[in-house]
Amino acid sequence: MLAPSLFECALQCAPDAIVITDAAGRILFVNHAAESLFGYGQDALSGELIERLVPEALRARHSEWRERFHASPRKRPMGAGLDVRARRRDGTQFAAQIALSPVSDGERVLVLAAIRDVTERQRVEAELGAAREAAERARQSACEARDRANRADQAKSRFLATASHDLRQPLQTLALLNGTLRRLTGDPVLTEVLGQQERAIGAMSRLVNALLDIGKFEAGAVRAQISEFPAEALLEPLRQEFTPLAQHKGLGLRLEAQNGTLRTDAALLEQVLRNLLSNALKYTQRGQITLRCVFEPTQACIEVADTGIGIPQEQLGLIFTEFFQVDTPANMPRSGYGLGLSIVHRIVNLLGLKLEVHSVLAAGSCFRLMVPAGAPPSEAAGAVPAVSAVRLERPAAAAARILLIEDEASVRVATELLLRAAGYEVLAGASKADALEQLERHAGVDLLISDFHLAGAATGLEVIDEVRARLGARLPVILLSGDTSASVQGLQGDPHWRIARKPLHAEGLLTLIGELLGP
Repeated sequence: MLAPSLFECALQCAPDAIVITDAAGRILFVNHAAESLFGYGQDALSGELIERLVPEALRARHSEWRERFHASPRKRPMGAGLDVRARRRDGTQFAAQIALSPVSDGERVLVLAAIRDVTERQRVEAELGAAREAAERARQSACEARDRANRADQAKSRFLATASHDLRQPLQTLALLNGTLRRLTGDPVLTEVLGQQERAIGAMSRLVNALLDIGKFEAGAVRAQISEFPAEALLEPLRQEFTPLAQHKGLGLRLEAQNGTLRTDAALLEQVLRNLLSNALKYTQRGQITLRCVFEPTQACIEVADTGIGIPQEQLGLIFTEFFQVDTPANMPRSGYGLGLSIVHRIVNLLGLKLEVHSVLAAGSCFRLMVPAGAPPSEAAGAVPAVSAVRLERPAAAAARILLIEDEASVRVATELLLRAAGYEVLAGASKADALEQLERHAGVDLLISDFHLAGAATGLEVIDEVRARLGARLPVILLSGDTSASVQGLQGDPHWRIARKPLHAEGLLTLIGELLGP
């Protein structure tokens, strides 16, 4: 037993178990922590071999390790990298961390072993390791799931783009053939039949458009692309599109717009206004529809107001619900499927806009949309010139020559029949090569109509560029497309350029042609 000293007091107070042995492995000292850890009473270990604290299976090897340490004594951990075990008095074992240090009492070299029970720490480390492995597996699973979701979203986007094009093409063919037949017949019975057919085609077109739009939102394929643009560039195409539709119902369409710029997604805002105008047309039997844009310091107020049947107050909170339709009078036919305002609601939320609705039964409704205003337009830039202010000298409609490029044969034939019935000369083709060949064979054309998506990777923009390079940048152009993506809807043309959405009915197409060719 060592004589009491300050050194011994310090060892007794140590939190770790301390065991000191001589070169023969005899225990000379244990502190209170060691007695507690191993379960031995005071002085019970004095003079015992250190192997008494080692599991029986390891005692032979332990004596070899002890001799090796004394041959080259230095401070180091015992069994580095190994699973070191120690044995209690009751025979139970525990995982141990042991630090060995040579010490001297002035006459001999002794071994001080600091021993710590690391069973709990190993358990925690094992649990942490398992948690890390689980987290890594979860991360890999999440990455794989994200990749699958991305691939699924891309597949949905490709499907919707294809469906958008392929579903609208036959509807476009039907609409144009219907318009051609209406122009060729004078039979009142056949005219009524064709009128009924036109209304059925219109209803089918609205349903297809609405379902495709809903599908895009459900697939997460709609992304806002914020930009600044003149309000006139947005509103004027809507006037051109809806004026003939309003006239067909005997309604007036009034456009009141101040000069200014808007800051939002142009294509999505246009879709909102198109749906609101379509809704106003549907529920208005007499009077007029007004599209108004008034600028305030930081925002613009865009209103679509009508003199229609109005909306009951108790139904105002339901009109943005899918498939909900306002109650209509018995003498007013129901049309649509209640999806237009649901799409409006989704877009408004996506863009972070504010939409208010005010309505009075039998007096009409007003949808008021607040849109962030852009920078004031410079005097140099000014507003986009009104389409009606720019007129080109054109021959009479009966003598005008139109170049038609459409890769879908049925749509091309139907469009050609309509244009010929309306008195135009038509040069038709399916590609840019066909367009250039027609220009080689003929002196020129007065107007170009091209589909946007052509065979392969070609687009109508390439056709427009090539034809205008030969005939001049002022050649009137109509670009047709069933693609409602922002990349198409956001295209900016010029006063001699129109972008029309398929399916476009016959009168709408002929109205566009008339506006571009002039009187």
